[in-house]
Amino acid sequence: MSLELRVGNRFRLGQKIGAGSFGEIFRGTNIQTGETVAIKLEQAKTRHPQLAFEARFYRILNAGGGVVGIPNILFYGVEGEFNVMVMDLLGPSLEDLFSFCDRKLSLKTTLMLAEQMIARIEFVHSKSVIHRDMKPDNFLMGTGKKGHHVYVVDFGLAKKYRDPRTHQHIPYKEGKSLTGTARYCSINTHLGIEQSRRDDLEGIGYILMYFLRGSLPWQGLKAHTKQEKVLSHIRAQADNARGDAVQGLSRGVCRVPQLHPRPALRGQAGLQLPETALPRALH
Repeated sequence: MSLELRVGNRFRLGQKIGAGSFGEIFRGTNIQTGETVAIKLEQAKTRHPQLAFEARFYRILNAGGGVVGIPNILFYGVEGEFNVMVMDLLGPSLEDLFSFCDRKLSLKTTLMLAEQMIARIEFVHSKSVIHRDMKPDNFLMGTGKKGHHVYVVDFGLAKKYRDPRTHQHIPYKEGKSLTGTARYCSINTHLGIEQSRRDDLEGIGYILMYFLRGSLPWQGLKAHTKQEKVLSHIRAQADNARGDAVQGLSRGVCRVPQLHPRPALRGQAGLQLPETALPRALH
């Protein structure tokens, strides 16, 4: 008979379903309710533990409850050799769905996703927090009745950008090491400038370009040194910001003035990827 692994005396550990920036993620079950959950594990003796830090940010964001697009933390603690965080189980990531749709999304779908992604980050920023790791893998669809909601996850690299009480902004700094996923990082982040709200928004812009184009212009750049790679990346970003890389998106935004505010929050009419047969989570 196999040994049943439990967390916090309430959750049964199941199969591994993925990995985040600082830990592995497993499917689990609430023994009392039968509800399916996600369980994130991190070695307690890891050199730079992050899970307690991440759980704290989730609790800051979910203070008061009823928050759309931020998963709930159901448990955090230490179990044996692991730091453990239990949270709502969500659906596929936008990267998963992008791959499912042959790596290109329609303008309509991209705009609908954009509205929810920007709304999520606007809310995060309202809590004096910046995410610092914008990428399609960190935006997930909900499940069940919340299947049309986009969630933002993985706050392992998050940071407070201002004092929550006084709103005093952190100081401008240079010489910072790169934090986040290089492909979606802002030009300022590559230049070593302290990140702020603008960098999260620039990252979302690159994600939207990625969805529309199928790839980003700076993917696959060849460089012999780290410095050459950073300079090539910055040049490609700047060239495409001046060129035609975003013209399709800007023209599309101008052509769709009739989009109702927050359409994806109205229910079943929210997200649709019409080119393909999609998982129910998107309908």
